[in-house]
Amino acid sequence: MLLVPLLALTLFVFALVDIILRPSDQVKHLPKPAWVFIVILLPLIGSILWFALGREHTASAPRRRVLRMPAPPTQARTAAEPLHADPSGTEAQLAALEREIEEAERDERIRRLEAEVRRRSEADEGATETA
Repeated sequence: MLLVPLLALTLFVFALVDIILRPSDQVKHLPKPAWVFIVILLPLIGSILWFALGREHTASAPRRRVLRMPAPPTQARTAAEPLHADPSGTEAQLAALEREIEEAERDERIRRLEAEVRRRSEADEGATETA
């Protein structure tokens, strides 16, 4: 019993949202404010008219351009990386990011070890001077 009014309300809401979000160049026969007025004034009939006559269907609408992340700079291939890997693919980007993290961790470890060596050599020099 509530199914028909619920479907009419759903159609009404979808029609209003579609009218509001659709670019003006994809609206046919009337301007967008007129379609909003018709759909609000006659919810069921206006919504049906909107979907049947008022909008251009997406098949003829221009497609939006998808922006892609630039590929990471090419580095020497490892044995684990296949030769046919797509450098712009997600897996290749993740592999490059993991290599970068490993390099940063290795550099940090080298800095810590060098600091430890300096500290020990300074301590050894201080001990030999006092003796």
